[in-house]
Amino acid sequence: MEKIKEFIQKAKQFFREVRVELKKVTWPSRKETIASTSVVLITVILMAFFLGIVDLGLSHLIKIFLN
Repeated sequence: MEKIKEFIQKAKQFFREVRVELKKVTWPSRKETIASTSVVLITVILMAFFLGIVDLGLSHLIKIFLN
């Protein structure tokens, strides 16, 4: 029973500290969030396109060498 009480106290202390730390965070504005998300999405789309082309090219090369 004592270990449970100790665990609960430690958990409460942890969440108090989390709350204090979250108050220190500088959250981005809506405009900054949208801009960052756009950059990430465009980068992911471009990389997927690039890797798809490389994959197609390499699979064609392998087919040529195997025939």
